[in-house]
Amino acid sequence: MIDSYIGAAAKIFSTRFSEFLVFKLAISQHDFGPYIDAIMDTYHKEVTWNAALRRLRNGNTRYHRNTTEDKPNEENRRATLVAGQHPFAIILTCTDSRVVPEFIFDAGIGELFVVRVAGNVANSSSIASIEFAVVQFGVRLIVVMGHESCGAVEAAFNGSDLGDNLNDLLAYIKPAVGQATHADVDAVSRINCRNSAQVLVRESDYVREAVDTGDVRIVPAFYNLGSGVVDFDDRV
Repeated sequence: MIDSYIGAAAKIFSTRFSEFLVFKLAISQHDFGPYIDAIMDTYHKEVTWNAALRRLRNGNTRYHRNTTEDKPNEENRRATLVAGQHPFAIILTCTDSRVVPEFIFDAGIGELFVVRVAGNVANSSSIASIEFAVVQFGVRLIVVMGHESCGAVEAAFNGSDLGDNLNDLLAYIKPAVGQATHADVDAVSRINCRNSAQVLVRESDYVREAVDTGDVRIVPAFYNLGSGVVDFDDRV
């Protein structure tokens, strides 16, 4: 009987993470620790990459339509996260100050594992961070999100010399410049997202194994600054 309750609770909360945090805080004041752990184990099984992608799509729709949800009391939310985190998606994106995944996907703290690097490139540091989330937290969806008017992509597009450190980073983007069929920075940015997704699979044994077994899906995406809409390329 207890197992059926745990399964039902996890299924409900797999699409209502904010409510789960409130529930977790409420019952943590009692001796229900083992049940919380069991619910979380089942929760991770319920949050497939499809379910996670649907949550991101729905959150972005609320964002660009200006119908974002009221979040639970932040003090309570912080309290539930002290002991650990349970993100449902990994977002590899740019460091651009106009690109804030928690806003773009109408998510709260603890819901997204965000890795930021200029040009959203898959280098050793960003790959290691993503591997950590896949292995440690069982996250099943990785979104590689570029954006409109990306300065790093533009610098690679123009062949700028910005010093050793930035030049090393731009080297990850330059293949996309050569692959573009017409001179357009945003087109290069979209190609760069797909390239970063391919590099993740090629360079990470952990990610490649999870993708091969179908446990993890990598989805390139492109954020339109003006409209707030995210275009997902989930055909890849």
